[in-house]
Amino acid sequence: MSGPSARDRLDAAFSRIDASDGEGARACLTVYRQAARAAADAADARARAGQSLGPLDGAVVTIKDLFDVAGEVTRAGSQVLAEEGKPAAADAPVVHALRAGGAVIVAKTNMTEFAFSGVGINPHYGTPGNPADRTRIPGGSTSGGVVAAADGMCEIAIGSDTGGSTRIPGALCGLVGFKPSRQRISTAGAFPLSQSMDSIGPIARSVMDCAKADAVMAGDDFKALDPAPLANLRIGIAQGMPLENLDETVAKRFPQAIDALEKAGCRLSDETLALLDGMNRVNSRGGIQPAEAFTVHCDRLDRRGPAIDPNVRARLERARNMSAADYIEMVNERVALIAAMDARLADIDVLAMPTTPIVAPTIAEMAPADVFARKNAMLLRNTSMWNFFDCCAISLPLPRESGLPAGLMLVARNGHDRRLFRIAAAVERLLAA
Repeated sequence: MSGPSARDRLDAAFSRIDASDGEGARACLTVYRQAARAAADAADARARAGQSLGPLDGAVVTIKDLFDVAGEVTRAGSQVLAEEGKPAAADAPVVHALRAGGAVIVAKTNMTEFAFSGVGINPHYGTPGNPADRTRIPGGSTSGGVVAAADGMCEIAIGSDTGGSTRIPGALCGLVGFKPSRQRISTAGAFPLSQSMDSIGPIARSVMDCAKADAVMAGDDFKALDPAPLANLRIGIAQGMPLENLDETVAKRFPQAIDALEKAGCRLSDETLALLDGMNRVNSRGGIQPAEAFTVHCDRLDRRGPAIDPNVRARLERARNMSAADYIEMVNERVALIAAMDARLADIDVLAMPTTPIVAPTIAEMAPADVFARKNAMLLRNTSMWNFFDCCAISLPLPRESGLPAGLMLVARNGHDRRLFRIAAAVERLLAA
């Protein structure tokens, strides 16, 4: 990190966290003042000596409330876990990797309880307001992380993504959100939602910062991103469900971005994805993710159900009566669908679609349970399918002169993360121009 010292940047982050008119109290649930200052001072000492621990050395980072930190109870945005949880014995591997890479961990950030919605509302710890309009939701479940990154409380927020939890907040708040190939980064020490689909990714202001964080967490050597040439890049525009019921803002901005890609020499093709019917068939029987989430929480629901966010509780309860036979059948069907989708995407470089079909609703309008359920499903619609198909995906902010943020999602085959970052860096540069 060039420019101001790590300590100066950390002090600026603290001032944003502590600002009485800011979102710090709602975005950051634990602030690591002493440890962060020590880490920043150590990073500055290394910089003066001409040494570096890697691309995140001295970077100011937040971590989502579901990562284990040694000696702390992992709350996962839950009052019940805060009261009943046991302190973690060790840092999660992701947290260990960040520290070993010289990252300055400034805070643990707020989230949807148990990470089980794309909205970002938390009735226990408050809901951080969207930086574009504080009356609106930030998106979830990495709600505190995205607001911390957007408001300068950190430079990179580390979150999780099981159905869109880095990409949805990124899109709704005008930042970059990345979901890696699931096996790329260890989920050990991260409070689980769905063992089959949990993945860990960053939210930041740039593709480059996301790529740096991803490399450190994955244990990869980081190479500076060389943006992919856009001329003759094969981009498939996902047809059908991903383009249905777009609101006015998204319906205007998404075609403008596609038009810019075409003018830059990309080879565009309309792609109808019949395999989405297979995914819908699996999900119509209850879905894998809710079944796995219910398994994590069934005892807690029986003992402390009324103490859980009612919107989260309702989603968990839907899987209560699912049979083991249904679950195993869905898992087996998904394995076949993943392989088929991987083959289907072999002849294009990336798929493109809106990250979310709608911009951020207001916090107030999400109060009725039926509205919450409907808009949560809308927010998750385009992102969650790529967790199901086990792909990697990134959300880039669409250009906006005014109005609310919206995102462009690029999707690549599992294991093609580095290639996706190179393509995203080129598209980011094009959209910024």
